[in-house]
Amino acid sequence: MIGVSKLMVDTKNYGDSLRYSSDVQGAKCGTTLNRGPVVVWNCTKTCNLKCIHCYAGSDAQKYENELTTTEAVKFIDDLHRFRVPVILFSGGEPLLREDILYLAQYATNKGIRTTFSTNGTLINQHTAQKLKEIGVGYVGISLDGLGENNDKFRGKKGAFDLALRGIRNCLAVEQKVGLRFTINRHNHRELESIFNLIEEERIPRVCFYHLAYSGRGNSMVNQDITHGETRAALDLIYEKVKYFKNKKIEKEILTVDNHADGIYIYLKLLKENNPMAQHAFNLLKINGGNRTGIAIGAVDWFGNVHPDQFTQNYTFGNVRERSFGDIWTDTSHPILSGLKDRKKLLKGRCVQCKWLDMCNGNFRSRAEAVSGDFWQEDPACYLTDEEIGITEKVVCNG
Repeated sequence: MIGVSKLMVDTKNYGDSLRYSSDVQGAKCGTTLNRGPVVVWNCTKTCNLKCIHCYAGSDAQKYENELTTTEAVKFIDDLHRFRVPVILFSGGEPLLREDILYLAQYATNKGIRTTFSTNGTLINQHTAQKLKEIGVGYVGISLDGLGENNDKFRGKKGAFDLALRGIRNCLAVEQKVGLRFTINRHNHRELESIFNLIEEERIPRVCFYHLAYSGRGNSMVNQDITHGETRAALDLIYEKVKYFKNKKIEKEILTVDNHADGIYIYLKLLKENNPMAQHAFNLLKINGGNRTGIAIGAVDWFGNVHPDQFTQNYTFGNVRERSFGDIWTDTSHPILSGLKDRKKLLKGRCVQCKWLDMCNGNFRSRAEAVSGDFWQEDPACYLTDEEIGITEKVVCNG
């Protein structure tokens, strides 16, 4: 996750303390020394929508053998003991779990910051008020276009209006809320309109996700935008951060799942002789790039532990059998061990990239989806050979 507004304007937000901790030693085992990772819990696979890019492959059916309330409480207790700072309730649609508000309250009482990733369609006034009363730190609501384009992407007519209602209901009770937007070939031209929306609706935060090639999203490899279109999207995001700064409008603007973004923003600042360039450089060095398997992990609806929510084809254990902390610190699995110290395993352009300390090889699940090799270069890296410092091509003879 790249805090573009943090790099360019030095905005102050909760996630900064997790993304830009100067404790490098601690960053190797979690977010800070003696603290576990941010944990994404896909608490149910059931969903009331059927998004074409869903990494979880969720739909409206009921799935058996999901963690019970008793098991979920034990799991949250384990996270508390492992000093996990944040739990992100995701799905499926997390608000379809009947006990979700109880579990969110339980996690909050344990001192874990609770956040939600939701399609927003179920957030009526009552639910928004309950989320606020529980002390939920943040609610991220997904929109992937305006009106009918979003509805087509999400597989349900009226989904846009319901999601926007959910955002408005959160804002009405001063529940911190933001918009999540997954960039792809069908909606990248609506970025300008999304920025207009967050300004008009006074939405304080927006996260622009790059497409992950997992779950149903694996079939969308050819629906991703080109490298040139990605650069154009980042150019627009860059200009919008400056626009909000000039208008003295506070917005937290982030991009997710492509650490090339941080380098691209830094290089733009450097080219403009912007005094924030050194600030951005320092933050990117501290952050260290992709921290899947280090500072972020995921647990699915059955209790299986994965490197992150997009890499569910690798499982390290199950929280029904062992505590999350025991699983996370057991490096007997080659993927988990490799992720914690991956630089020597990376291949392709990553080997010669001068920004490797700031990117850490980018997004592994995308690399594997395209090449079949978990440690190959990420095909969504849009930086040129010149930008990453490759001066000569390596030629393999016969």
